Amino acid sequence: MTRPVILTGDRTTGPLHIGHYAGSLKNRLSFQDSHRQFLLLADTQALTDNADDIGKVRRNVLEVALDYLAVGIDPAKTTICLQSHLPALAELSMLYLNFVTVARLERNPTIKDEIRARGFGRDIPAGFLCYPAAQAADITGFKATVVPVGEDQAPLIEQTNEIVRRINTAAGREVLPEARAVIPKAGRLPGIDGKAKMSKSGGNAIALSASPDEISAAVRAMYTDPGHLRVSDPGKVEGNVVFTYLDAFDEDQDEVARLKEHYRQGGLGDAVVKRRLEDILQALLAPIRARRAEYATDLAEVTRIVAEGTQQAREVTEATKREVMDALGVFRL
Repeated sequence: MTRPVILTGDRTTGPLHIGHYAGSLKNRLSFQDSHRQFLLLADTQALTDNADDIGKVRRNVLEVALDYLAVGIDPAKTTICLQSHLPALAELSMLYLNFVTVARLERNPTIKDEIRARGFGRDIPAGFLCYPAAQAADITGFKATVVPVGEDQAPLIEQTNEIVRRINTAAGREVLPEARAVIPKAGRLPGIDGKAKMSKSGGNAIALSASPDEISAAVRAMYTDPGHLRVSDPGKVEGNVVFTYLDAFDEDQDEVARLKEHYRQGGLGDAVVKRRLEDILQALLAPIRARRAEYATDLAEVTRIVAEGTQQAREVTEATKREVMDALGVFRL
């Protein structure tokens, strides 16, 4: 039987962190054997708000690829490809912009939130505003029917499906499939400082390549309950980053539940739960860090893996582009 197609990826703006691992990378590993998976190094998307630092985007293409390989992404099972080297995606993006209005783009909740977070005001880069059409091109270019995203990204999948329906209506038949968003149970991890979003640029993340000392320092600095001043004081679990991370990474959830109850009643110090979390993160990241270091000794091989995957992806996306153009009746030489 034909395996369902899945598309996912990351902006190449910096190395990946444990939030990426909990939110998407673990799922991608599990999808490798059951799906035809394409993993997009989204350097073109990264330029929508980093055009003033193209060097950063370029440098991080291989950094993100290294993280993929380090966590166990197998290029024999998952196609790793570079967005900027897939011209069919850019052509489909331009085409799709004729099937969506500026007002609809501006109403997209994800785009509205990101515009507000970045403080663009009305000085919104056109590429950023048009990102939903570009993502629709990414998804449909591979004819993906499964797209793992965070809950905040679900409106983008909804808008992709709106564009798909308009294309199919214009063509008079189903040319493109609709996609289903897969939202991870872990949800988005907060930063170690307790802020809502863990980010590479915010300095509140733990990189997958973090050293033992960096992991230890990050756990020690984690936001807990500011009202939990003494060990004997009852503490709050809600909003406590240490417990949020234990929920995401500790395999013994019965013990986590017991620790939460103890913490709420009082008599359990932050140092104890932080020590447990540090041990878990050290064990998780040590093999990832070692594999990453090994791959990093041969960047030519990493580049070859990306180039080979990109060639495979180019053939797939070019075929989709031709099919969409023909279905819409675009003149063909």
